[in-house]
Amino acid sequence: MNDDAPRFAVDAMLGRLARWLRVLGYDTAYDAGMDDPQLVRLARDEDRILLTRDRHLLRELRPVRAHEVRQDHPLRQLKELVASLRLAPPRALFTRCMLDNAPLEEVPRSEVRDLLPERVREHPGPVWRCPTCQRLYWDGSHVRRMRRALEAALPGWIVPG
Repeated sequence: MNDDAPRFAVDAMLGRLARWLRVLGYDTAYDAGMDDPQLVRLARDEDRILLTRDRHLLRELRPVRAHEVRQDHPLRQLKELVASLRLAPPRALFTRCMLDNAPLEEVPRSEVRDLLPERVREHPGPVWRCPTCQRLYWDGSHVRRMRRALEAALPGWIVPG
């Protein structure tokens, strides 16, 4: 993701959308325990676009930059967001930790081999690690399913992997 890509703060109702945004490489702050005033402050202080379905939050707290998400399904929410904000396609997918948003770091497979599930140890390809939570990521069947879901939701928008 480039430095001028938008950054997001996502309210508690949109956790699945937050995960999809992270899959796309967008810096996406999400904490289901954060109350509305904290979320608005975070968005303002870190120059993030606040994403919410809560009209009351928008009307009463008046965040500086916000987008009201109207769709119910996470991939439809993502499609709406891409169209409304005219988001550019990511250069690469799966560059951020889906749990804590940290940028992932590629690690030598030999360094983490014993930490991988047995069925994945001999699988070729890179492995990435979150520097914050130490979670490991690799290009497995879950990645292929998610790519197909993104291509179905945003035909022609995602770069082939």
